[in-house]
Amino acid sequence: MGGRPSSPLDKQQQQHLKGQVDTLLRNFLPCYRGQLAASKLPRVREHRGPLTQLRGHPPQWQPTFCVLRGDGRLEWFSHREEYENGDRPLGSTTLTGYTVLTSQREYLRLLDALCPDSSRDHTQEEPDPLLEMPVSSPLFLQHPFRQHLCFSAATGEAQRAWRLALQGGIRLRGTALQRSQAPAARAFLDAIRLYRQQHGQFGNDDVTLGSDAEVLTSVLMRELLPALRAQTLPGLRGAGRARAWAWTKLLDAVHAAVLAGASAGLRAFQPEKDELLAALEKTIRPDVDQMLRLRARVAARLKAEVQGPLESCLRGKVDAQLPQITQTLLSTVEAELAAVRTLLTQGMDRLLRLLRGSSSSTQLRKEVYSFGEMPWDPELMQICYREAKRSRGQLGQLAALFGFFGTQSLVFGAQDLAQQLMADAVTTFLQLADQCLTTTLDCDQATQQLERVRGRVLKKFQSDSSSAQRTFIHGWLLCIFLPFVLSQLEPSCKAELLKFEGDVLAVGSPALTIEGIYEDVVRGFLLQRINRDVETEAQRGTCSRQPGPSTEVSPLCPQLPPGTFQC
Repeated sequence: MGGRPSSPLDKQQQQHLKGQVDTLLRNFLPCYRGQLAASKLPRVREHRGPLTQLRGHPPQWQPTFCVLRGDGRLEWFSHREEYENGDRPLGSTTLTGYTVLTSQREYLRLLDALCPDSSRDHTQEEPDPLLEMPVSSPLFLQHPFRQHLCFSAATGEAQRAWRLALQGGIRLRGTALQRSQAPAARAFLDAIRLYRQQHGQFGNDDVTLGSDAEVLTSVLMRELLPALRAQTLPGLRGAGRARAWAWTKLLDAVHAAVLAGASAGLRAFQPEKDELLAALEKTIRPDVDQMLRLRARVAARLKAEVQGPLESCLRGKVDAQLPQITQTLLSTVEAELAAVRTLLTQGMDRLLRLLRGSSSSTQLRKEVYSFGEMPWDPELMQICYREAKRSRGQLGQLAALFGFFGTQSLVFGAQDLAQQLMADAVTTFLQLADQCLTTTLDCDQATQQLERVRGRVLKKFQSDSSSAQRTFIHGWLLCIFLPFVLSQLEPSCKAELLKFEGDVLAVGSPALTIEGIYEDVVRGFLLQRINRDVETEAQRGTCSRQPGPSTEVSPLCPQLPPGTFQC
């Protein structure tokens, strides 16, 4: 009684089932790993078609068939049939860090700038394939540390479609860590920032675009680049653009070796990371209240110590430029989200017109599918994305005064915001429509239901976009100004931290550091300034702008807690 009943399966049957499970896991886990990786990226619409590619030894323009995968990976094949048969591609690359150029002249100027002698007269050089065959619809993929990829489309229309698709893949690969809400991702980005600050690099730039291994690779490649130039450029064969092309091949080999090492090192660190997190969970949870009380006491004393020099820094170097940068950011995001709202409204109105017109079910289904695909349509979303690009130059000039050179990351972040809000609104509309539309409704009743859904979706979109806009602006203002303020305070305040280090070390937990408390204090002061200026600019915009069907006044968001945004 109460004992475990004997199994109706004999040992052979149990062993057979174990083998079946092992086979299932062996076949499933690779798919699962792939989906875990892909889940970190929003969808990229797969794009494929024929192009001409500069490849081979020596390089020649050759027909190729290219495929941009849904995870932002570009592959190329000799023929379409190889792709359709599932053959291995001739080559592939993740698009992280690339830039798309569509001007042959602009690309040649870039090559000329890569090597010291590239600017001399090219008339005496050996024939160059790039010059031998002028390219009418080029697509040059340039990377600071990887070999360049040179393609050509058959028409301007095909070139534009590929350019938009490639730019989408580049953005979504690049912002994987920034979009992640996982604590490990935020910790990694903080660690990169602290590592660079320890090496005297306080300003933010685009080094954090990509996966963790790609970010580490970019950090090291930047450190290696001066020595690589000094040691290897003089010995490179060739001249002019041929020499520049050889330089990109060398960089590509170095980048591949560094990336492989960084990936292996992070994989080897994973078990240690898991053990560390498990140990921290055990030690922090029982003492969290005590740690928070100590942190508050130390923060209050630190605040009194640094308030004078911090206020002096903010008044003398930040306050003059903060309103202009705030206004530029605010107007940029407002224009982008107004474009999203307009597209969303137009899409819903098209569906309502079709329903009122008693269109065929086939036509209606086609339009519903197109509506659901709007966030992933690069041509359509370009209407919104270009708003983020318009002020890139102005923002770059203003922010560079504070050592911020991450305008590409900022633009990518604004475009991600537009895509995510569009995706959320489209999903909400389709879900609500599915709930309220039944086969018992006639055309007029169905139209009335969809009109109510339309109103609810627009109301929710306004609420979501207002909150997201404020979070975005606060976060990027912190990214621009916080490293600068920390760098300005370091000479005078670093010694003061030693007075408090003993109290923090007495806790005996790596989760609490004096540097972290100090940064939170500085962040708090800076956020007060940011909140004040965001409120002022929002009120000024309220007075000068009349809300319309595609633009509404955004309410102020509450003050962000420390650490809300990671850059």
